[in-house]
Amino acid sequence: MKSVLTMLFVLLTTPCFANEEAASGMVDLTGSVYGIIALITFISAYALVIMEERIHLRKSKPVVLAAGIIWVLIALAYRHINPELPEHAIRGNLVEYCELLLFLLTAMTYINAMEERNVFQALRCWLVSRGFSLRVIFWITGLLAFLISPLADNMTTALLMGAVVMAVGGSNQKFVVMACINVVVGANAGGAFSPFGDITTLMVWQKGMVTFVEFFDLFLPSLVNWLVPALIMNFMISKEKPSALDDAVTIKFGGKRIIFLFMCTIVTAVSFHNYLELPPAAGMMLGLGYLGFFSYYLKRHDNADTMSDGPLDMTSEEDHHGFDLFRKIERCEWDTLLFFYGVIMCVGGLGQFGYLIYASKAMYTGLGSFNANVLVGILSAVVDNIPVMFAVLTMNPHMSHGDWLLVTLTAGVGGSLLSIGSAAGVALMGSARGIYTFGRHLVYMPAVALGYAASIATHMVINADLFNVFKH
Repeated sequence: MKSVLTMLFVLLTTPCFANEEAASGMVDLTGSVYGIIALITFISAYALVIMEERIHLRKSKPVVLAAGIIWVLIALAYRHINPELPEHAIRGNLVEYCELLLFLLTAMTYINAMEERNVFQALRCWLVSRGFSLRVIFWITGLLAFLISPLADNMTTALLMGAVVMAVGGSNQKFVVMACINVVVGANAGGAFSPFGDITTLMVWQKGMVTFVEFFDLFLPSLVNWLVPALIMNFMISKEKPSALDDAVTIKFGGKRIIFLFMCTIVTAVSFHNYLELPPAAGMMLGLGYLGFFSYYLKRHDNADTMSDGPLDMTSEEDHHGFDLFRKIERCEWDTLLFFYGVIMCVGGLGQFGYLIYASKAMYTGLGSFNANVLVGILSAVVDNIPVMFAVLTMNPHMSHGDWLLVTLTAGVGGSLLSIGSAAGVALMGSARGIYTFGRHLVYMPAVALGYAASIATHMVINADLFNVFKH
């Protein structure tokens, strides 16, 4: 009986390929039962994420559950090999997540604050009330999506511009579909040349693979990625001029100053990273402090019209209805933030079993850096680009600076190939339900694919000298 148990234990814990990483203490457990169960757990969880719209299960729930299961399996697999490794490994992943969480929490809070002050609604109403032709609206919304997404996230930008498209397009479904595709491509392309435009670019920046200034090397490739499909679709849109709408929305008191504080926060985060060598998340939290003090002033101002001449009572948050910073924090996309936790912990856990080393050798050694990075963009159209990029960063393949910029570009814009390939596309499918659909996006995918190929070619030409620079 004892020999049977011993043999069972060996099958559970012995690696399929006994290559031990001396520096990290990791062992290749890709062929062990624990490793196989972990991989199946992640695939099952991600299948539920993909079916979120159909089964109405929030995407964070399956990946958070899978993350816990995977790390239990890691602890069991390493308990007789290197029992200290799981604790050190999970703490490293937690630090990475905490930096991402604090960064995004501040950015989302600012976006919510600007939304509450009617900043985005005022922009939308101004555009709708101008009486532009459909073709002009097509170009304006696409251009604004490209220009706004480097500061706001691509999903918020897509929803804002999508609202303009639907308000102007009305029953003209052909225009709405093409304009929505243009907005998605523009938002994803704009987010690719800024650390603030997409989660993947933020992760690359925080990991130190690309500096803040170096992201602007991707400006022209990103612009080409948007312009090529936009020029193709431009000739399919009529010059019809819909009737102007008379909606009028003004920015509430303090809205413009919140925009200014957000700009200051971005400068602070960049300065923390570039000049003080501190995490950008710490700079963003300082920026949240800016908004915290300004929110106190706003709250007093908003309550001034409803208060009596008596002393101001600030003891209860529920007694007044002015600007409340903590309500803006409550309105952050917690499902998204928890989804990021689950993804980082799942992918990091699979890395401890050796799957990422195997994938790195298969992709970057077998296919070469260029082909692998192009494939990353195509994969991000099917699978969310966040786990794909986190996996690449965790693999940390030896690549030139030009290759790191290339994978940053492809992971950012590759999601535009399909409507489900990016948060911007999924969000617009929800707001334009029944009009902008997966199938209708697929009709124009060849134009988007041409933009994808053209952006890669542009990068290879204008940044050719960067492919000879190795930083890591």
